[in-house]
Formats: sequence, C-alpha cells, structure tokens
Amino acid sequence: MTHFLTSSSKSAMQEATATLRGWQRDRQGLKVALVYGPVSAEDRLYHSKCPVEQRSVTALGEALDEIGARWTVLDPTQPDFIAELVSYDVALSNLHGPYGEDGRLQGLLDYLRVPYCGSGVAASAVAADKILCKRIMLTLGVPTPGWRVWSGGPVNWGSRAVMVKPPFGGSSVGMSFVRDAVDLPRALTEAAGESGHEVLVEDYVIGTPVTVGLLELPGGAVVAFPPLATEATEAEYYDADTKLDVDSKGAVTVRVAELEPVALNRITRDVRTLWDGIGLRGSARIDFIVTEDGDAYVLEVNSTPGMSRDSNFAVGAAMVGLTHSDVVLAMLHEALARPPYDVPLPTPVFSSTTATREAAVSL
Repeated sequence: MTHFLTSSSKSAMQEATATLRGWQRDRQGLKVALVYGPVSAEDRLYHSKCPVEQRSVTALGEALDEIGARWTVLDPTQPDFIAELVSYDVALSNLHGPYGEDGRLQGLLDYLRVPYCGSGVAASAVAADKILCKRIMLTLGVPTPGWRVWSGGPVNWGSRAVMVKPPFGGSSVGMSFVRDAVDLPRALTEAAGESGHEVLVEDYVIGTPVTVGLLELPGGAVVAFPPLATEATEAEYYDADTKLDVDSKGAVTVRVAELEPVALNRITRDVRTLWDGIGLRGSARIDFIVTEDGDAYVLEVNSTPGMSRDSNFAVGAAMVGLTHSDVVLAMLHEALARPPYDVPLPTPVFSSTTATREAAVSL
C-alpha cells in the first residue's frame, strides 16, 4: 500500500524537497518534451481563448527553465510529432481529454519506450472516462452522487436537478446544469456531441466544491495537499468560462476548505482509496462536493491536473511548502525513477540518422 503524507508531515516533506533539489543538480540539461497542442475540445478551447500567460504550458516552461532542463513544446497535431518524441529523455504532457489524458498517448510513449510523467495506460483510461470511473468508484466503495447513463432514446427525468456531462474531457466543456425537464433533451444532445457518445446524467448535490491534489515524491510516498474549497461567484456552477477566466475577473474563490473532522476523514480515506484502487501515479487531483451535513461525494478524478501558476494544484502544493518548480521536479523524478522497460521491442528508427536510444535514462 502507498505511504501517504499530509501537510503535517513536515520533516518528511523537507527531506523529499532536499532529495529533489539534489537530484536536480545532477540532471542539468535534461531533454524534456513538453507535449501540448489543440487535440481535444478542452485543449482547443484553452488554445483559442486562454491568454498565453495563464496557460499551464507557459508555467511549465518557466519551471523547466528554472530547473535547467532543455525543453521544447511538441504539438501532437504536427506530422513529425512521433519522430521527434524519441529524441527526448522524458515527456511531460499538458494534454487533456481524448488522445492526451485517456491512455492513448501513454500507450504510444510506452511502445516508443520514452519515459513520461504521470499515470500509465490503465489508470489514465479509467480516470478520463467519467462513466467508467463512476463504476470503479462503486466497486471501491467510494461515495459519488447518484447517476445514470443516457445512450439515446426517451429521456427519463427524475424530477430533480441534474448535471449533464460528456463522458470524456474536462474543464466543464459540454457540461450543463439542468433544473427543468424541458431543458434536458438539448443538454443531452450537446453533451453527446457529433460522436453520439453515451452521456452521464448525475444528480445535482448542493454543497461546496472541494479539490485535493496528490503528488508522488522520491521514495514512492504520496503527499495529499490540504483540501481546497473552490466557489464560483458569478455562475451557478464552476463552468468552463469560469475556469478559463479569460477576462481575469477572478470569478472563482479558492481557499482552504473549512471541514469538520468527519468530512475531512472521509475525503482523506477516499483520495487514498482512489489513488491505490485506480493505480494512479505521479500526480492527480480529485474533486468532491461536500454538503452542509458533512457528507463528501467524489465527482471526478483528474490524472493530468492543470499546472498554471494559479491552478488549484499549484496553490495546494504551496501550502505544503513546494514551489511550482519543486512539483515539476517531482513529476520528472517519478517518471525517470521507474524501472526500465523490459519487453523485447525494437528501438523505433524513423530515418537512417535516428540515434539509438537507451530503454531508460540512467539514474
């Protein structure tokens, strides 16, 4: 079982931070492929609307500069993407949604034997599929709001407000808050999109949104950041426009969640259960809704949390004494500390000049 740390584990945190910074000194010039591009609907939205200075990829690039890495943004929509990947020591993905966060990119990197930050194929696939993740939560005994799946046909309205969600993607893209039955068909059609995916219809639970970041540290211990309460001040829920904050209105407040011991214990138990049960690694963020009665329900699991300077993940990390660069160092360390690939696959060669690379970077 994973050993978990909290914000009170000060000596362990100091030791881990010292280890990371010592490791950094021996990794100057590490070649990092920063994978980012307008692949999914979520990433296309950020690419088109989010100011450059607010993007996670900008903050990650700045952190890599501070670390002393040599990095390049590799865009998966470009034809030379795969050929370029094999020339790097490690990949750090900032892709979200289908083809980036759902196991397909991770499978490609495994086959190419390029070390990468974050969860592997199976955990990424489970976390990215909201419906599948709900089913896993039920298996693990993790409380989540009541839900059903719509796959076309007559609409079964349960006479209560619901959240209608596409099964894939994040940042609330395609999500709708439905109070009235007359609005449900439109919301379902929008969430299904042109592909006609099944749609998650989730009971709307009144409460405070709470998020918990998790980060794997040297030695395999995982630190759980203090739970943060995130509340939209100018919208009914934490929708896509609020998350983008294009106009820098500050339409969402982020603060340490004021939780009763019972609710805090439930959240602590559930993040640990999901980390081990899904098989997450590297980093993750788990979102909850907490009611006035102290009941906590898991909404979703994010295997590639947003990493802008002001992101919930970065704010949580700062509360345990980790800088943005420390977080990126931890992600790189975890990727490069994994055992080397041991399957008999050839090193991909895309041209006669492609250099043969080792299966894993020497530690």
